[in-house]
Amino acid sequence: MTTPLRLMAILAHPDDESLGFGGTIARYAAEGAEVTVITATRGDAGRFRGERDGPNHPGPEGLAKIREAELREAVQVLGVKKLVQLGYRDGALDQADPHEAVSRIAACIRAARPQVVLTFAQDGGYGHPDHIAISQMAGAAIVAAADADHVFVGDAPSHPPHAVAKFYYIAWNAATWDVYQAVFKKLVSTVDGVERQASPWPDWSITTAVDTGAYSETVWNAVSCHDSQIAGYEKLKDLSPENHAALWGTQTYYRVFSTVNGGRAKETDLFEGLRG
Repeated sequence: MTTPLRLMAILAHPDDESLGFGGTIARYAAEGAEVTVITATRGDAGRFRGERDGPNHPGPEGLAKIREAELREAVQVLGVKKLVQLGYRDGALDQADPHEAVSRIAACIRAARPQVVLTFAQDGGYGHPDHIAISQMAGAAIVAAADADHVFVGDAPSHPPHAVAKFYYIAWNAATWDVYQAVFKKLVSTVDGVERQASPWPDWSITTAVDTGAYSETVWNAVSCHDSQIAGYEKLKDLSPENHAALWGTQTYYRVFSTVNGGRAKETDLFEGLRG
């Protein structure tokens, strides 16, 4: 009997799954892979239709409920089998108890048993602290999930240890960042008084390029589910075909580790080495 392919994306915010990883998720779900998305925060610190505060803003708790509902709609569009929402505070993920967070994610890995796990790179894309935190937590959780002696915070998982075969960081190249910044202007995070901004991955460092062009409409439909955030996404609708291809035609990754393949040749499939 053929083992089903299973993919997990461990992410920080509602809309990361669509804007960042949507093409990849949609493609593999359509091909029959079992896809699990873990979202660490509720998006409660975000804007509401372009407003940070004011009379139309529903407040942090109200926005969190809205964004959680939007997330559920978006993952359904993408074909996700299971969504796990951890409920940590938006903008403060690096302040969450790391032992608890890692244990919760590791328990999810043991339950879903993915061969492939995706997350943000170590720089958080453009220095976003939540993206950096989830990257670190995801890596630690992969180790904990495989360790029979790991001491879990809270209830011990009912599933046995599980070793992930392949682990990836999303790795945007210069062409992709150029489109994002044309839409969203300069992408920066100011942390502790220091401005952080995007640093594209050089093409030579990208290990994996996944063709997702056939799923660009699905991705846009998923992005559109995030109605509370759509004021920031409107320009995406008017991009040229060339820019759409740069943004969603191919999704690129850095292979952090693989127990089934390796080498300099660029992959075109996250499940390379695992099929058949």
